[in-house]
Amino acid sequence: MTVFDDHYPGVANLDPDLLRALREAATDAADDGVEFYVNSGWRSPEYQNQLLREAVSKYGSEEEAARWVATPNTSAHVSGDAVDIGPSDARMWLSEHGAEYGLCQIYRNEPWHYELRPEAIDHGCPRMYADPTQDPRMMQQ
Repeated sequence: MTVFDDHYPGVANLDPDLLRALREAATDAADDGVEFYVNSGWRSPEYQNQLLREAVSKYGSEEEAARWVATPNTSAHVSGDAVDIGPSDARMWLSEHGAEYGLCQIYRNEPWHYELRPEAIDHGCPRMYADPTQDPRMMQQ
């Protein structure tokens, strides 16, 4: 689905400011022949919990899974404040131009994960965390 597919809850339930920035960036990227796809946007708490259980099974512990999947209580996807973008040319376009729209990659280990940081428009994106376990927001249970 693209950032314009409002009939998908994963797009429709994104924070309105994030969605506005994504759509503005996607429109400008299209001029460069790049299309943004939402691989994952808003998620229900139930789906986030399922992803977390699968990650614990895959990685063998809650500690290791936390490097890749947040709890429903801390996930920016559940609150509608994060979006996973693909394909790679869209991520490359965002890594070059995203700050102009306030769209920032937050985690070094997740090049597809973007969140809105309006201050980035004037000051550039903040330094990335190595992974979600380094993000103070993830400590809030």
